[in-house]
Amino acid sequence: MTVRVGWAAVVWLTMGVGAVRAVGPAAGGDMRNIRHGLPIPAKNYCDQPYIVIMPDGNWLCTLTTGKGEEGQPGQHVVSTISTDQGRTWSPLVDIEPPDGPEASWVVPLLTPSRRVYVFYDYNGDRLAPHEVGGRMLYRFDMLGWYCYRYSDDFGRSWSAERYRLPVRVTACDRHNDWQGKVQIFWGIDKPKIHDGVVMFGFSKLGRYMLDDGEGWFFRSDNILTEPDVSKIRWEMLPEGEHGVRDAAFGSVQEEHNLVFLHNGDVYCIYRTTMGFPCHAYSRDGGRSWTRPEAATYTPGGRTIKNPRANAKVWKTQNGRFLLWYHNHGGTDFRFRNPAWLAGGIEKDGHIHWSQPEILLYDPNPDTRMSYPDLIEQDGRYWISETQKEIARVHELDPELLEGLWNQGRERAITTQGQVLALQGPDRLPAQANLPRLPDLVEGQGITLDLWLTLESLAEGQTVLDTRDATGRGLALTTTAQGTLRLDLADSGTKAHWDCDPGLLRAGERHHIGVVIDAGPRIITFIVDGQVCDGGTVRQYGWGRFPSELVSVNGSSTMTIAPSVRGRLESLRVYNRALRNSEVIAHYHAGMR
Repeated sequence: MTVRVGWAAVVWLTMGVGAVRAVGPAAGGDMRNIRHGLPIPAKNYCDQPYIVIMPDGNWLCTLTTGKGEEGQPGQHVVSTISTDQGRTWSPLVDIEPPDGPEASWVVPLLTPSRRVYVFYDYNGDRLAPHEVGGRMLYRFDMLGWYCYRYSDDFGRSWSAERYRLPVRVTACDRHNDWQGKVQIFWGIDKPKIHDGVVMFGFSKLGRYMLDDGEGWFFRSDNILTEPDVSKIRWEMLPEGEHGVRDAAFGSVQEEHNLVFLHNGDVYCIYRTTMGFPCHAYSRDGGRSWTRPEAATYTPGGRTIKNPRANAKVWKTQNGRFLLWYHNHGGTDFRFRNPAWLAGGIEKDGHIHWSQPEILLYDPNPDTRMSYPDLIEQDGRYWISETQKEIARVHELDPELLEGLWNQGRERAITTQGQVLALQGPDRLPAQANLPRLPDLVEGQGITLDLWLTLESLAEGQTVLDTRDATGRGLALTTTAQGTLRLDLADSGTKAHWDCDPGLLRAGERHHIGVVIDAGPRIITFIVDGQVCDGGTVRQYGWGRFPSELVSVNGSSTMTIAPSVRGRLESLRVYNRALRNSEVIAHYHAGMR
């Protein structure tokens, strides 16, 4: 079969309260495969598994769960404890009971006094199915009160009393379906602490269901030190009648979340249906905000692509930043697989984001993962995530994170997995012996790394070719679109993908990395240190290849630049999928 890789190249695979015991990945398994993660207990539906590290070293996880599906009656908020970093979990403890009004979207805060607060939506108005404006409404998990409880025994029990956050009625509420008598909102932002101040974001809706969203923030300057809950001070920001939004970016502007910069300024990012998230800064503690803009990797730089899915930002204990997103310009809820991660460095009051890496994936491209949390303990990192019916926690490779943060500074040429290395100054040989490449199965991959100058971008120039008489093998050629295209062929299965148009320029030397990653089964081009994302031409810049394509070993002799109008100056082949950061380091190393 011949497959044009992309969203159409779908591979279907099969994958379902008390204490839960998890099983880690098998030896040699890809830790990015979410099926190798450690499960977090839930009743059926599960969302926002957020974790805080308690003073005794245990993990306290809070999440939204229920026996039904999202938004159905019985949805409520719970907690569970792990004493062994996610390998086992205690039975669920109800923060709100399943037979009460819907309670949802819980986020935890640990204070220095060891008290834990949790904040969540609560259908305190006890709305039931009814008609509004000619529509019958059935879902009430985003309607009502913003509530909180606390625990003084590390999450084993919760306060008998429920407290309410003072959600101001603003213009957004007055124009909703109930004219402000009922408020529509939810929050996905775990509270952040800076210089004794706590702040977290949430999103109000001006229209049921999920329309006219805008961002708001709660701020407290004494919750960390005040034991009397009745004396906790709350401000709802920004000041005035309107939250963080810009009408230019449509109705859907939601899931606002924030981090503090080093000087106390605040950075916020949130999802839209424009094919990108928006971001904004506050220089006065959240009281006012810059006009939201399409989120970019650097100020004025390339737009970060993301569909209608959670874009989540964290500040790590080392003072740097991480961003979870999906690296494609879709406009709906689909395609949340894989999840990508960028690293951020603060410069001159702005966050500068790295090129991304694939963080997590599921072998079934239709699996959707979202609502992550970052856990740090003893120099190690984990990510929790949910697919709505399965929540898991995954340990991260610290080298992946360091690679993100060091992009642009790292200039090393890696030799790990290198099976072929050819370099000028003389013209490369017309042929070279190529060792057998690994099968494209989980944990394996292939990388091509080269420096190339094309005097012409004309179609049909072969840069390299390993195909045998049957067509099996791989080839890199130029296309009519002025791009480089990778062709892969096994017995009966073919796939191809090319770099983004407009990146190659005739007469200029370019660094090209092509990563064939057999875990997520994705081909990624990195051109001159930039991970292809499709630009303005296509929704995404990376492509999938089918599970049936396993071996691309063709001829043992690689033909090199037989018809290139220009010069191939360097060629390296690896028997593994290099991280994008490694390829970018090769670009910054230059011709060595």
